[in-house]
Amino acid sequence: MVKYFFNETDIKSTWDHVTTAFWQRYPNPFSTHVLTEDVVFREVTADHQLRTRRLLTKTNRLPRWAERFFPTNLSRSVYILEDSVVDPVNKNFTTYTWNLNHTTLMTVRERCVFQQSEERTHCTLIKREAWISSGIYGFSRPIQEFGLARFKSNQVKAMKGLEYVLANMHGEVPQWHLRDSVKDASGKAKGAAMVATEKAKTLASAATPQKPSHDIPLDLRYCTVVQAISRVTALCLLPLLRSETECIRLISQGRTQLILVQRNAQRRKM
Repeated sequence: MVKYFFNETDIKSTWDHVTTAFWQRYPNPFSTHVLTEDVVFREVTADHQLRTRRLLTKTNRLPRWAERFFPTNLSRSVYILEDSVVDPVNKNFTTYTWNLNHTTLMTVRERCVFQQSEERTHCTLIKREAWISSGIYGFSRPIQEFGLARFKSNQVKAMKGLEYVLANMHGEVPQWHLRDSVKDASGKAKGAAMVATEKAKTLASAATPQKPSHDIPLDLRYCTVVQAISRVTALCLLPLLRSETECIRLISQGRTQLILVQRNAQRRKM
């Protein structure tokens, strides 16, 4: 069984610009999984078509559940072969891609067609198809599901990367970037408002005089004041401290050790 994917969308840019941007896609902020690209050969045919074969290297991180079943030394990179045909006469650009290694684990074949829109000549129609298969007996279905999900995610990144390159070519800012910037600004404003509110509450609480609590036992109140020492040490100090003020003064002067020595001396005399 093979998983099939189909998507059709259009991009608001002429076919000439989209074709030019395609060859300038890498690097871009959305293609961090693409490591290398190399042109194997390129030629112009008699009917003025440009034929190109490229070799790309991409990361190939396995899902966590698959790491238990496959060798740890399995290559984390996948080699992609891409054949393309550019037909400037008919305004058609077709690419075919497939992976060269890990074919038993999963094979992904993709065909993408960039064609000038007949209704709107200032737009380019993009048709994308993919076939995902696996030869692992007993695991083919989850592997294909994983491959399909990753393919969809990568195609979203690919479209954003293409729009990014097109925007740089025209000196513009992509619409998705404007939406993300507005969302980020709104989120930062809300975060700043929450921080300011919490700070105001803290200042108001500090400004309000605190009444001493008489419901808490005396030894526990002293333990709260003497936070730098343990509860046992605080209980040993209670008979020797005449007031809470003296307790704080002695702690600030570092005289707690002297008091404990005096306490031990009194016990020996008894």
